[in-house]
Amino acid sequence: MIAKTLPSAVATVALLIGTTGAVAQEKMRISLQLPSTSHLGENLQLFEREVEERTEGAIDVEIYDSATLYTDREVPQAVGSGSIEAGVASLTRYVGDVPAVDVFYMPFLFNTEAKVRAAVAEGSDVREALEEAIAATGGEVLYWQAYGGAVLLSNGGPIRTPADLEGQKVRVFGKTLGDFVTAAGGAPTLISGSEQYLAYQRGTVDVGMTGVSGVASRKLWEVMDTITVTNHADIEFVVVVNSDWWNGLDEELRSEIEAAASVAQEDVRNRMTQIEADSYAAAEENGMTVYRPTEAELEAWRATAQPVIDAFVEQSGDVGQRVLDAAQGY
Repeated sequence: MIAKTLPSAVATVALLIGTTGAVAQEKMRISLQLPSTSHLGENLQLFEREVEERTEGAIDVEIYDSATLYTDREVPQAVGSGSIEAGVASLTRYVGDVPAVDVFYMPFLFNTEAKVRAAVAEGSDVREALEEAIAATGGEVLYWQAYGGAVLLSNGGPIRTPADLEGQKVRVFGKTLGDFVTAAGGAPTLISGSEQYLAYQRGTVDVGMTGVSGVASRKLWEVMDTITVTNHADIEFVVVVNSDWWNGLDEELRSEIEAAASVAQEDVRNRMTQIEADSYAAAEENGMTVYRPTEAELEAWRATAQPVIDAFVEQSGDVGQRVLDAAQGY
Protein backbone atom coordinates (compact mmCIF):
# COMPACT_ATOMS: atom_id res chain seq x y z
CA MET A 1 0.00 0.00 0.00
CA ILE A 2 1.44 3.39 -1.00
CA ALA A 3 0.71 5.62 1.97
CA LYS A 4 0.82 9.40 2.06
CA THR A 5 -0.28 9.85 5.66
CA LEU A 6 -0.55 7.55 8.63
CA PRO A 7 -3.77 5.53 8.35
CA SER A 8 -6.62 6.15 10.72
CA ALA A 9 -7.47 3.63 13.40
CA VAL A 10 -10.36 2.32 11.31
CA ALA A 11 -8.19 1.95 8.23
CA THR A 12 -5.52 0.23 10.29
CA VAL A 13 -7.99 -2.37 11.49
CA ALA A 14 -9.16 -2.95 7.94
CA LEU A 15 -5.62 -3.38 6.70
CA LEU A 16 -4.93 -6.02 9.31
CA ILE A 17 -7.09 -8.46 7.42
CA GLY A 18 -5.07 -10.11 4.66
CA THR A 19 -6.52 -11.66 1.55
CA THR A 20 -6.23 -15.06 3.18
CA GLY A 21 -8.01 -13.85 6.30
CA ALA A 22 -4.80 -13.98 8.33
CA VAL A 23 -4.26 -11.19 10.83
CA ALA A 24 -1.18 -9.07 10.14
CA GLN A 25 0.90 -9.31 13.28
CA GLU A 26 3.59 -6.85 12.20
CA LYS A 27 3.65 -3.62 10.25
CA MET A 28 6.63 -2.95 8.04
CA ARG A 29 6.66 0.74 7.16
CA ILE A 30 9.17 1.70 4.47
CA SER A 31 10.28 5.28 3.78
CA LEU A 32 11.14 6.14 0.16
CA GLN A 33 12.30 9.54 -1.08
CA LEU A 34 11.27 8.88 -4.70
CA PRO A 35 7.75 8.86 -6.18
CA SER A 36 5.87 5.56 -6.30
CA THR A 37 6.04 5.80 -10.10
CA SER A 38 9.85 5.71 -10.10
CA HIS A 39 11.53 2.39 -10.77
CA LEU A 40 12.53 2.12 -7.11
CA GLY A 41 8.93 2.77 -6.12
CA GLU A 42 7.68 0.10 -8.50
CA ASN A 43 10.31 -2.26 -7.15
CA LEU A 44 9.16 -1.68 -3.57
CA GLN A 45 5.61 -2.47 -4.62
CA LEU A 46 6.84 -5.77 -6.06
CA PHE A 47 8.58 -6.44 -2.73
CA GLU A 48 5.37 -5.57 -0.88
CA ARG A 49 3.31 -8.03 -2.92
CA GLU A 50 5.89 -10.77 -2.47
CA VAL A 51 6.13 -10.25 1.29
CA GLU A 52 2.39 -10.16 1.94
CA GLU A 53 1.76 -13.20 -0.24
CA ARG A 54 4.63 -15.24 1.20
CA THR A 55 3.74 -14.39 4.82
CA GLU A 56 -0.01 -14.79 4.20
CA GLY A 57 -0.64 -11.34 5.61
CA ALA A 58 1.45 -11.74 8.75
CA ILE A 59 3.59 -8.80 7.57
CA ASP A 60 1.70 -5.70 6.46
CA VAL A 61 3.95 -3.55 4.28
CA GLU A 62 3.25 0.20 4.02
CA ILE A 63 5.27 2.35 1.60
CA TYR A 64 5.63 6.08 2.31
CA ASP A 65 6.93 7.52 -0.94
CA SER A 66 8.11 10.99 -2.04
CA ALA A 67 9.88 11.64 1.29
CA THR A 68 6.51 11.77 3.08
CA LEU A 69 8.06 10.69 6.37
CA TYR A 70 11.82 11.08 5.93
CA THR A 71 14.19 12.50 3.34
CA ASP A 72 16.96 10.33 1.98
CA ARG A 73 19.53 11.74 4.37
CA GLU A 74 17.27 11.09 7.38
CA VAL A 75 16.63 7.42 6.63
CA PRO A 76 19.78 5.89 8.21
CA GLN A 77 19.10 7.52 11.58
CA ALA A 78 15.36 6.87 11.45
CA VAL A 79 15.85 3.19 10.73
CA GLY A 80 18.81 2.76 13.07
CA SER A 81 16.90 4.33 15.97
CA GLY A 82 13.76 2.30 15.33
CA SER A 83 11.59 5.32 14.44
CA ILE A 84 10.55 3.32 11.38
CA GLU A 85 10.95 -0.34 10.52
CA ALA A 86 12.61 0.12 7.14
CA GLY A 87 13.74 2.68 4.61
CA VAL A 88 15.40 3.14 1.26
CA ALA A 89 18.55 5.24 1.20
CA SER A 90 21.28 6.03 -1.25
CA LEU A 91 24.27 3.95 -0.12
CA THR A 92 26.34 7.10 0.31
CA ARG A 93 24.04 8.28 3.12
CA TYR A 94 26.09 5.97 5.35
CA VAL A 95 29.38 7.69 4.53
CA GLY A 96 29.55 9.44 7.90
CA ASP A 97 29.71 6.10 9.74
CA VAL A 98 31.14 3.98 6.93
CA PRO A 99 33.36 6.08 4.61
CA ALA A 100 34.08 2.98 2.51
CA VAL A 101 30.54 3.01 1.02
CA ASP A 102 31.76 5.67 -1.37
CA VAL A 103 33.83 3.10 -3.24
CA PHE A 104 30.93 3.10 -5.72
CA TYR A 105 31.63 6.79 -6.30
CA MET A 106 35.30 6.31 -7.14
CA PRO A 107 35.32 8.04 -10.54
CA PHE A 108 35.12 5.56 -13.42
CA LEU A 109 35.91 2.52 -11.21
CA PHE A 110 32.58 0.82 -11.95
CA ASN A 111 32.27 1.73 -15.60
CA THR A 112 30.80 -1.57 -16.84
CA GLU A 113 27.76 -3.58 -15.86
CA ALA A 114 29.93 -6.65 -15.27
CA LYS A 115 32.03 -4.82 -12.66
CA VAL A 116 28.93 -3.51 -10.90
CA ARG A 117 27.30 -6.94 -10.80
CA ALA A 118 30.46 -8.50 -9.38
CA ALA A 119 30.63 -5.89 -6.61
CA VAL A 120 26.98 -6.11 -5.55
CA ALA A 121 26.67 -9.89 -5.77
CA GLU A 122 25.71 -11.53 -2.49
CA GLY A 123 28.85 -12.83 -0.80
CA SER A 124 31.23 -10.52 -2.68
CA ASP A 125 34.07 -8.94 -0.68
CA VAL A 126 32.71 -5.46 -1.40
CA ARG A 127 29.16 -6.21 -0.34
CA GLU A 128 30.08 -8.22 2.76
CA ALA A 129 32.48 -5.58 4.08
CA LEU A 130 29.99 -2.74 3.61
CA GLU A 131 26.99 -4.58 5.03
CA GLU A 132 28.96 -5.62 8.13
CA ALA A 133 29.93 -2.01 8.76
CA ILE A 134 26.40 -0.67 8.14
CA ALA A 135 24.98 -3.20 10.62
CA ALA A 136 26.86 -1.37 13.39
CA THR A 137 24.54 1.63 12.83
CA GLY A 138 21.46 -0.34 13.91
CA GLY A 139 20.25 -1.13 10.39
CA GLU A 140 20.52 -4.38 8.46
CA VAL A 141 20.78 -4.23 4.66
CA LEU A 142 17.89 -6.31 3.33
CA TYR A 143 18.62 -5.85 -0.36
CA TRP A 144 20.24 -3.56 -2.92
CA GLN A 145 18.40 -1.50 -5.53
CA ALA A 146 20.18 -0.58 -8.75
CA TYR A 147 19.88 3.06 -9.81
CA GLY A 148 22.36 3.22 -12.69
CA GLY A 149 25.24 5.46 -13.64
CA ALA A 150 25.69 9.09 -12.63
CA VAL A 151 25.30 11.82 -15.25
CA LEU A 152 25.68 15.59 -15.28
CA LEU A 153 22.81 18.01 -15.96
CA SER A 154 23.16 21.56 -17.23
CA ASN A 155 21.47 24.38 -19.09
CA GLY A 156 22.72 25.93 -22.29
CA GLY A 157 25.11 23.18 -23.34
CA PRO A 158 26.94 20.05 -22.14
CA ILE A 159 29.68 19.73 -19.53
CA ARG A 160 32.34 18.36 -21.88
CA THR A 161 35.48 18.45 -19.72
CA PRO A 162 36.53 19.26 -16.14
CA ALA A 163 37.27 22.80 -17.30
CA ASP A 164 33.54 23.33 -17.81
CA LEU A 165 32.95 22.83 -14.07
CA GLU A 166 35.38 25.55 -12.97
CA GLY A 167 33.57 28.04 -10.76
CA GLN A 168 30.26 26.20 -11.10
CA LYS A 169 28.05 25.17 -8.17
CA VAL A 170 27.28 21.47 -8.59
CA ARG A 171 24.64 19.35 -6.89
CA VAL A 172 26.22 16.20 -5.41
CA PHE A 173 24.89 13.40 -3.23
CA GLY A 174 28.02 12.14 -1.53
CA LYS A 175 31.33 13.35 -0.10
CA THR A 176 33.47 11.55 -2.65
CA LEU A 177 31.46 12.97 -5.52
CA GLY A 178 31.99 16.36 -3.88
CA ASP A 179 35.75 15.73 -3.88
CA PHE A 180 35.49 14.85 -7.58
CA VAL A 181 33.77 18.16 -8.31
CA THR A 182 36.32 20.06 -6.23
CA ALA A 183 39.19 18.40 -8.13
CA ALA A 184 37.60 19.68 -11.34
CA GLY A 185 37.43 23.23 -9.99
CA GLY A 186 33.73 23.27 -9.11
CA ALA A 187 31.89 23.99 -5.86
CA PRO A 188 29.98 20.92 -4.60
CA THR A 189 26.63 21.36 -2.85
CA LEU A 190 25.06 18.39 -1.06
CA ILE A 191 21.36 18.26 -1.94
CA SER A 192 18.92 15.40 -1.29
CA GLY A 193 17.33 13.76 -4.31
CA SER A 194 13.87 14.92 -3.32
CA GLU A 195 15.10 18.54 -3.17
CA GLN A 196 17.07 18.74 -6.41
CA TYR A 197 14.19 19.87 -8.68
CA LEU A 198 13.76 23.06 -6.64
CA ALA A 199 17.52 23.54 -6.44
CA TYR A 200 17.74 23.57 -10.24
CA GLN A 201 14.62 25.68 -10.61
CA ARG A 202 15.82 28.31 -8.14
CA GLY A 203 19.40 28.35 -9.38
CA THR A 204 20.80 27.13 -6.07
CA VAL A 205 23.26 25.17 -8.21
CA ASP A 206 24.41 25.57 -11.81
CA VAL A 207 25.03 21.92 -12.62
CA GLY A 208 23.18 18.78 -11.56
CA MET A 209 24.35 15.27 -10.84
CA THR A 210 21.96 12.32 -10.67
CA GLY A 211 21.06 8.96 -12.17
CA VAL A 212 19.36 9.28 -15.54
CA SER A 213 16.31 7.38 -14.27
CA GLY A 214 15.83 10.26 -11.81
CA VAL A 215 15.61 12.68 -14.72
CA ALA A 216 12.53 10.84 -15.94
CA SER A 217 10.84 10.12 -12.60
CA ARG A 218 11.32 13.70 -11.36
CA LYS A 219 10.71 15.39 -14.76
CA LEU A 220 13.98 17.26 -14.47
CA TRP A 221 13.69 18.26 -18.13
CA GLU A 222 11.43 21.01 -16.84
CA VAL A 223 14.41 22.71 -15.17
CA MET A 224 17.49 21.41 -17.06
CA ASP A 225 18.03 21.04 -20.80
CA THR A 226 21.19 18.93 -21.26
CA ILE A 227 22.48 15.55 -20.05
CA THR A 228 26.19 14.74 -20.28
CA VAL A 229 26.62 10.96 -20.16
CA THR A 230 29.75 10.65 -18.02
CA ASN A 231 28.69 7.54 -16.09
CA HIS A 232 31.45 8.48 -13.65
CA ALA A 233 29.91 6.64 -10.70
CA ASP A 234 27.52 3.80 -9.98
CA ILE A 235 24.51 4.77 -7.88
CA GLU A 236 23.23 2.13 -5.50
CA PHE A 237 20.34 2.32 -3.05
CA VAL A 238 19.83 -0.08 -0.16
CA VAL A 239 16.68 -1.20 1.62
CA VAL A 240 17.56 -1.30 5.30
CA VAL A 241 15.58 -2.66 8.25
CA ASN A 242 15.94 -1.82 11.92
CA SER A 243 18.09 -4.49 13.55
CA ASP A 244 15.98 -4.86 16.70
CA TRP A 245 12.75 -5.13 14.71
CA TRP A 246 14.32 -7.61 12.33
CA ASN A 247 15.80 -9.81 15.06
CA GLY A 248 12.47 -9.77 16.89
CA LEU A 249 10.69 -11.46 14.00
CA ASP A 250 10.04 -15.16 13.84
CA GLU A 251 12.78 -16.95 11.92
CA GLU A 252 10.29 -18.25 9.36
CA LEU A 253 8.99 -14.73 8.69
CA ARG A 254 12.54 -13.44 8.21
CA SER A 255 13.15 -16.23 5.73
CA GLU A 256 10.07 -15.32 3.70
CA ILE A 257 10.98 -11.61 3.70
CA GLU A 258 14.50 -12.47 2.54
CA ALA A 259 13.04 -14.55 -0.28
CA ALA A 260 10.85 -11.61 -1.31
CA ALA A 261 13.88 -9.32 -1.16
CA SER A 262 15.83 -11.64 -3.47
CA VAL A 263 13.03 -11.52 -6.05
CA ALA A 264 12.86 -7.71 -5.91
CA GLN A 265 16.63 -7.30 -6.00
CA GLU A 266 17.04 -9.51 -9.07
CA ASP A 267 14.16 -7.81 -10.86
CA VAL A 268 15.45 -4.25 -10.51
CA ARG A 269 19.02 -5.23 -11.42
CA ASN A 270 17.92 -7.04 -14.58
CA ARG A 271 15.70 -4.15 -15.68
CA MET A 272 18.28 -1.40 -15.18
CA THR A 273 19.67 -1.30 -18.73
CA GLN A 274 16.20 -0.91 -20.23
CA ILE A 275 15.18 1.60 -17.55
CA GLU A 276 18.13 3.81 -18.45
CA ALA A 277 17.46 3.49 -22.18
CA ASP A 278 13.82 4.45 -21.63
CA SER A 279 14.88 7.40 -19.46
CA TYR A 280 17.23 8.79 -22.11
CA ALA A 281 14.48 8.43 -24.70
CA ALA A 282 11.98 10.22 -22.44
CA ALA A 283 14.47 13.03 -21.81
CA GLU A 284 15.00 13.57 -25.52
CA GLU A 285 11.28 13.41 -26.22
CA ASN A 286 10.84 16.19 -23.67
CA GLY A 287 13.39 18.47 -25.29
CA MET A 288 16.66 17.56 -23.57
CA THR A 289 19.94 17.19 -25.44
CA VAL A 290 21.90 14.04 -24.59
CA TYR A 291 25.66 14.51 -25.06
CA ARG A 292 28.11 11.60 -25.00
CA PRO A 293 31.72 12.70 -24.35
CA THR A 294 34.50 11.68 -26.69
CA GLU A 295 37.21 9.30 -25.48
CA ALA A 296 39.63 12.23 -25.20
CA GLU A 297 37.16 14.13 -23.02
CA LEU A 298 36.63 11.08 -20.80
CA GLU A 299 40.39 10.72 -20.42
CA ALA A 300 40.55 14.29 -19.14
CA TRP A 301 37.91 13.42 -16.54
CA ARG A 302 39.84 10.30 -15.45
CA ALA A 303 43.06 12.26 -15.02
CA THR A 304 41.26 14.75 -12.79
CA ALA A 305 39.90 11.92 -10.63
CA GLN A 306 43.15 10.36 -9.38
CA PRO A 307 43.50 12.59 -6.28
CA VAL A 308 39.97 11.55 -5.28
CA ILE A 309 40.98 7.89 -5.22
CA ASP A 310 44.08 8.67 -3.16
CA ALA A 311 42.00 10.62 -0.62
CA PHE A 312 39.43 7.82 -0.39
CA VAL A 313 42.05 5.29 0.70
CA GLU A 314 43.41 7.70 3.30
CA GLN A 315 39.99 8.53 4.76
CA SER A 316 38.26 5.14 4.70
CA GLY A 317 40.86 3.03 6.50
CA ASP A 318 41.22 -0.73 6.29
CA VAL A 319 37.64 -1.31 5.11
CA GLY A 320 38.12 1.21 2.32
CA GLN A 321 41.36 -0.42 1.19
CA ARG A 322 39.69 -3.83 1.29
CA VAL A 323 36.75 -2.85 -0.90
CA LEU A 324 38.91 -0.82 -3.30
CA ASP A 325 41.31 -3.73 -3.79
CA ALA A 326 38.37 -6.05 -4.41
CA ALA A 327 36.74 -3.63 -6.86
CA GLN A 328 39.91 -3.11 -8.85
CA GLY A 329 40.12 -6.88 -9.30
CA TYR A 330 36.76 -7.16 -11.08
